[in-house]
Amino acid sequence: MFARDKRIGPYTYVYLVENVREEGRTKQRIIANLGRKEVVVARGDLDRLARSVVRLAQRSMVLSLVEGEAPPNARCQRIGPALLFERLWHEVGCRAVLEELAAGRQFEFAAERAVFLTVLHRLFVSGSDRAAEKWRADYRIEGTEALQLHHLYRAMAWLGEPLADQAGASELTPRCRKDLVEEGLFARRRDLFAELSVVFMDTTSLSFEGRGGEALGRRGHSKDCRPDLHQMIVGLVMNQDGRPLCCELWPATPPMSPPCCRSSIGCALVLASAASASSPTAA
Repeated sequence: MFARDKRIGPYTYVYLVENVREEGRTKQRIIANLGRKEVVVARGDLDRLARSVVRLAQRSMVLSLVEGEAPPNARCQRIGPALLFERLWHEVGCRAVLEELAAGRQFEFAAERAVFLTVLHRLFVSGSDRAAEKWRADYRIEGTEALQLHHLYRAMAWLGEPLADQAGASELTPRCRKDLVEEGLFARRRDLFAELSVVFMDTTSLSFEGRGGEALGRRGHSKDCRPDLHQMIVGLVMNQDGRPLCCELWPATPPMSPPCCRSSIGCALVLASAASASSPTAA
């Protein structure tokens, strides 16, 4: 059922019609003649009809059009990604740990929200912080409306900021704020009966371009077919339930010790692929 207009002579009339099938053919059947179009519009009959339909609609929203254009200040935003991963973000404790660490810095912006935005962007699209700031416009993400590009840069720099206490740091990479986040998440999940006797470790390579990373970037085997770019190794350690424990970046030749040895996990049997444990280029 829908409304349509039809010109008859000098006047245009508005009809409420429906599609019906008769003798194998589809035709339109007039349910009601609403009158001459200019009179119907002047009385506001169509607006009242639309509002009455909206009250009964279960899954639809009717937006009036203004002279054939979109309603002023109306925009479409996706809500699914934030709804799903915001819940996971809370359940694993990421928001609580980041807010606790950021409390002492007195940021003038929501640092935890900036980190969540960049993580969500990398999960769905992957790209730079600049790309994340533009991508955000199409999504409804609570608490990110006031964030600007320089806030994302500052949040990422804060996560990579070296700590004053370098106890337990490796020769290749210093302890930074990111390590405190990993240790905080591990401590929140740990209880009196928790046992961590086996961990799984794997590595992969990634390439990067632009300035930065001079201490880590090396020439090596490129899994993304970019031997012209510097490579870094990303190592990830998971527990027996498949939960990530920690990760680390290394030069093109990774160390033999897993990154979790830098935290308070303690002793555990490390299961790693042959490439992770012995390959000189570590794929």
